[in-house]
Amino acid sequence: MATAIAVTSADLVLAPLDGRTPSAAVLQPPGEQSLNDALAGMQTLVEQCGHVIVLCPSSLAGPHRRRLQTVRSVMDNGRIALVRVDLPPLALAVLARQLRQISVFDFGAGVVGSAALLFSHYLYAGALLNSVAKLDHVPVGLKAHAKSWVPGSQFGVLAGPTPQLIRIGSGGETLTGPKFGTYLTVAQGRIASDWVTSALAPAWAVQSLQQAELPQESLRWWGTGKLVEFVAGIGDTSVLAQLVASVKRQPCPWCGLELIGERCVFCAASLSPHANQQSPSSVVSPGLQGQSAE
Repeated sequence: MATAIAVTSADLVLAPLDGRTPSAAVLQPPGEQSLNDALAGMQTLVEQCGHVIVLCPSSLAGPHRRRLQTVRSVMDNGRIALVRVDLPPLALAVLARQLRQISVFDFGAGVVGSAALLFSHYLYAGALLNSVAKLDHVPVGLKAHAKSWVPGSQFGVLAGPTPQLIRIGSGGETLTGPKFGTYLTVAQGRIASDWVTSALAPAWAVQSLQQAELPQESLRWWGTGKLVEFVAGIGDTSVLAQLVASVKRQPCPWCGLELIGERCVFCAASLSPHANQQSPSSVVSPGLQGQSAE
């Protein structure tokens, strides 16, 4: 029984990379669904899948967040996890797809849920922007702010894993990319540029490139609609599974679910400070770059 992965808007459900990956459930905001319907839908998910992991953007509107908390509280069965994710919208969609990919393996719901934090460390999330004047999620210096008013200026921005901002075409500076094999997911906004696919993708030696629709929330997150959002992450399902399997698992001291990391996403109980110290870094070494997703 695959653990259900849920998101808070339909544009966070990316097309699967293979025929085994299940889709994600979409949990509607209060204005689009009654509480009774939301409860009934969640009950069906729990009955079908056993556990439900809901990825909640940190920017989620208050009423929607309270609706999810209400549904979880009313059902009160310990099978629903609300996982707060502080990532750009497209990166959250990629993370949701990664969890969908590993949900078909023999991992318990606690392990799948706690893999969200693990996978987040290996996501290179950024955007090509025509202006950084309204960008508040990544540090922007006064110089970059001033240059963003110059017609024709374009900026390459990384939100994570380490924030970085460069001006395209100035001194050959490049965005720092991953040192392991990744798939690049690209969502085109209202900007005429192929820099991401023609320059960034080759520089990062990505294994595969997928196009996606730009999430609506991306315009607000990046402060402009003139952008191309991109995310490089591990796309090979077998490598994702190896990465999870390489981390020590322990039972949650409160609810008993097996998990990786230091906190259970279902009951919020913490493990001891020295639990799960095994490093998974060897799993995503450059030696895996040639592996196929097939």
